[in-house]
Amino acid sequence: MMSNEMQGKPQGSAPSPTLLDRSDVRVKHASGVGGALSAFRDRVKSGDLGSLPVVVGLVIIWTAFTSLNPVFLSANNLVNLLFDCSTIGVISLGIVCVLMVGQIDLSVGSMSGFASALVGMLWVNEGWPVWLVIVAAIAVGALYALLLNRLGMPSFIATLSGLLAILGLQFYVLGSSGSINLPYNSAMVDLGQLIVLPAAVSYGIALLPGVLMLLFGMRTRERRRASNLSAPSIGSLVVRCVVMTMLLEAVVAYLNHGRGVPLLFALFLGLAVFMDYLLRRTQWGRSMHAVGGNHEAARRAGINVRGIYTSAFVLCSGLAALGGVLTAARLASASQQAGTGDVNLNAIAAAVIGGTSLFGGRGSAYSAVLGIIVIQSIASGLTLLNLSSSLRFMITGAVLAIAVIVDSLARQSRVSHGRA
Repeated sequence: MMSNEMQGKPQGSAPSPTLLDRSDVRVKHASGVGGALSAFRDRVKSGDLGSLPVVVGLVIIWTAFTSLNPVFLSANNLVNLLFDCSTIGVISLGIVCVLMVGQIDLSVGSMSGFASALVGMLWVNEGWPVWLVIVAAIAVGALYALLLNRLGMPSFIATLSGLLAILGLQFYVLGSSGSINLPYNSAMVDLGQLIVLPAAVSYGIALLPGVLMLLFGMRTRERRRASNLSAPSIGSLVVRCVVMTMLLEAVVAYLNHGRGVPLLFALFLGLAVFMDYLLRRTQWGRSMHAVGGNHEAARRAGINVRGIYTSAFVLCSGLAALGGVLTAARLASASQQAGTGDVNLNAIAAAVIGGTSLFGGRGSAYSAVLGIIVIQSIASGLTLLNLSSSLRFMITGAVLAIAVIVDSLARQSRVSHGRA
């Protein structure tokens, strides 16, 4: 601190050599590919595991199922898997928001089912334009969250009551028939079941993450250097971007050997990228992390904690409603079964398995993507092996338990490392 360290020193005197040496060490440590690997090892030792556990788990799951049935990793089976990931994955993106602030929403399954029922009633029975139906469903989800946050109840109780009330509304809207079939030849159903990206478009989209990583990385690097902080070398940044681009292009090429990349999954990924930008690059996102880390400290720092909570729940319910719309498109119907069963639990489990902390303050939009791929991989593998769905619940539960244990251990490691 300047007041203590520089006391008694004439103005304009040279900085301490010790400080210069430490700065140089930090810069050297962060330079080159070896430096990047060393920094990664340091993060792992400090408990900052990121997506490493879920990636390792996904590799194990895919290896096991492929050894039992080689069809599992066939291009067309992976395309079907990505179609199935997209609907619950969108709901899980909303769960990431509420978990980030240390809260929970148990009503996302019911909200998705109610949204699908609104699609059937307003579009098929009332003849509304499909775009207006989608907007209305999302608006209903957002309005529900706004009203619920006005009650001041704990989120567990408030959303549990919302789960029951919205489930009742879903049954009421569907009426005695219990289901409404959507026009099978409509563009909306085609989106949920058939439409894939043209090969050229999918290859072009696969280039974007690497390009954006390079641009944002260069900007961050210049900012850190301007602030006299350590920064990764251009070489290590370029290597990471090239490796990511090559990996994504290889995945797209493999999927194009089958039906291709589903447009539905591309929309899901687009939402995840946008959410990641909001959480990492905006003041709102920084406030989300601060409130989840310590809401009292965030309040004392001048953050509108109640507003952050409200925004998280509004996003969660809005995305749950959008997920319900996409589910109706995927199934070509709205029924009393939509949003029930394991939808609620899978959406929450996907966020946690993917790496979002149950303790709040830590998480990423991409955790929803990784988590739902893990869950759907388990479901797809067991279906191909013609095994009972009871095994799917048991295996998913075990994976969820492991994810929570890893998160807890990583949290303890971060605390002890911080004290050290």
